[in-house]
Amino acid sequence: MKEPRYAWVVVWATFVCLAVIFGVAYSFAAFFASFAAEFDAQRADVAFVFGLSGLLYFLLGAGGGMLADRFGPRAAAIAGMLCIALGLAGSSLAGSLTLIYATYGVGIGVGIALVYTPAIACVQPWFRQRRGLAAGIASAGIGAGTVAVPLLATAAIAALDWRIALRVLAIGVLIVGLGAAWLLKPAPAAQVAAGGRPTGESLGQALRDRRFWWLYAAVVLGAPGMFIPFAHVSAAARDLGIDSARAVGLVGLVGIGSLIGRFAIGALADRIGRLLTLTLALASMGLSFLMWWAAGGYPALAVFALWFGLSYGGIVSLLPAICMDLFGARAVASILGTLYTGAAAGNLLGPVVAGAVFDRSGSYALVMWGSLALSGLAALASARLLGMRGNAY
Repeated sequence: MKEPRYAWVVVWATFVCLAVIFGVAYSFAAFFASFAAEFDAQRADVAFVFGLSGLLYFLLGAGGGMLADRFGPRAAAIAGMLCIALGLAGSSLAGSLTLIYATYGVGIGVGIALVYTPAIACVQPWFRQRRGLAAGIASAGIGAGTVAVPLLATAAIAALDWRIALRVLAIGVLIVGLGAAWLLKPAPAAQVAAGGRPTGESLGQALRDRRFWWLYAAVVLGAPGMFIPFAHVSAAARDLGIDSARAVGLVGLVGIGSLIGRFAIGALADRIGRLLTLTLALASMGLSFLMWWAAGGYPALAVFALWFGLSYGGIVSLLPAICMDLFGARAVASILGTLYTGAAAGNLLGPVVAGAVFDRSGSYALVMWGSLALSGLAALASARLLGMRGNAY
């Protein structure tokens, strides 16, 4: 059965939605120094902005999916884009870091929660034969946004001012983000029914399955190291005397690595197995921190950013497929949303603790070794799944 033409419109609309929301989220690196200077804040306090937004979109993502089921993906995503635009505009008027928490942290966190799950879940029912390709293209928007938007934000800050740059971003979200969100719509009932009734475990059954909890442990342990570089690698580069444009550009290199990882690691996983590939990707992410630890200048940091991004992109792209492999399609969105709550604490605490360690010691060395250790433990938790009965993935 050939997919309807509009299916590919939904794919590319999702690509743009994810590029917008995660591009804005990771543009935090461009505003880090401005927030710190404007409000005379320590790095731990500024990093809390990024951590708070991540905590919210991981915790509230399942709720965003439920709203999309009731009101449709278009309505949920439009509401999310409006939240993000209001958060950016409100941040441009903030007179204290506390208001930045309320506008940037909360506004963007809630907005992403309302866009991410509804958009990514909207793609799958449109496809039967090329579902993997469609999912890969759609999720690649995260990497594309990570490459492009932080660099645009950096250029806007340099040419204008950080407050005006936030307003420019808000206008971009209203134009590009709302336009893409408007194109999202659920697959026709006949298209969904043609696939038959999904089989697999319910959320309750998955929560009683030991495999879920080993996978959850891998996510919990891997999350701090997964989000620390987005908040701190640009600041670390500035500490080495690297100019602001190249420092923020490191986040773009993470995005490039992530784009490669989503496709290259996915192809590898089809050959050697997705669980084994996830284990190797978690171990690789940990080892990449050795390059950051040894870096004395931009070239080594660039290698770290690409290496880390490759590993990170592979991990993110594998988790939905592994959920489908282990638990089936019956409640995969709910199971995946619950799994992602494991990343919430790491997203919040990882960058904040890293900032606190730097504020006290003047170095990120302990942060790097801690990230290496936690990623290693995450890889061991993932490897535990390989020995469990019934896994052929």
